[in-house]
Amino acid sequence: MALLEATGIGKNFGSTHVLKDISLSLEKGEALAIIGSSGSGKTTLLRCLNFLETPDTGRIVVDGKTLWDADDPQTHKESEKRKKRLHFGLVFQNFNLFPQYTALQNVMLAGELLAKERPDYKANRRRIHDELELKARRLLEQMGLSDRAGHYPHQLSGGQQQRVAIARALALEPDILCFDEPTSALDPELTGEVLRVLRELAANKTTMIIVTHEMAFARDVADRILFMDGGVVVEEGSAHQVIDHPREERTRRFLAHYST
Repeated sequence: MALLEATGIGKNFGSTHVLKDISLSLEKGEALAIIGSSGSGKTTLLRCLNFLETPDTGRIVVDGKTLWDADDPQTHKESEKRKKRLHFGLVFQNFNLFPQYTALQNVMLAGELLAKERPDYKANRRRIHDELELKARRLLEQMGLSDRAGHYPHQLSGGQQQRVAIARALALEPDILCFDEPTSALDPELTGEVLRVLRELAANKTTMIIVTHEMAFARDVADRILFMDGGVVVEEGSAHQVIDHPREERTRRFLAHYST
């Protein structure tokens, strides 16, 4: 059974049909890259999977549990949305770090907020805080940022900020890590820093969905590639097949345009 199964996902904004009957699956430990032109629906799809947008149609199942079914009102409860989002870690293209907190505090924040809801929090506050800090420091070390733990976002480069954002997403141990154009706000030198981290995560079999415009990275790292155009999945397959030997004319036109 796939870790993630999304079927028939549709999303409209007024009379604009942004997603049209999208279906995809993701195995545990797999890296899926989603490519396509601006406006093809890539980011909206990612936001629907993370419940930052509500799909109008379709079904989302994670690890055998139905998180969303457009035909089942029981899955529509607003009170359950935050719990559903915990299955996904999302890294935005513009970092979205809290400027008033250090790198370490940014990584720890979500865990601390969740911990306060535990019935044993008051009695074990110090221990819980120490455990969260230890985990956060280990994640920053994994990102190559041990010496930046006490720095605020404005004291960090764009690449460093994005690596803090990745550590923050990993801190809650999500089932699936999602990236929305993680290098689009970075210059080429800083892009390399972030892509190295993503390559390491892929090598460690982190389950990932990556919306990206980095074709070389997608070819090297993704187990599968999904090409979207006009709100539909046009082509899906291995990186070698989709990028090097595309079957569909729309895919070939996109890749030809991208390489010029």
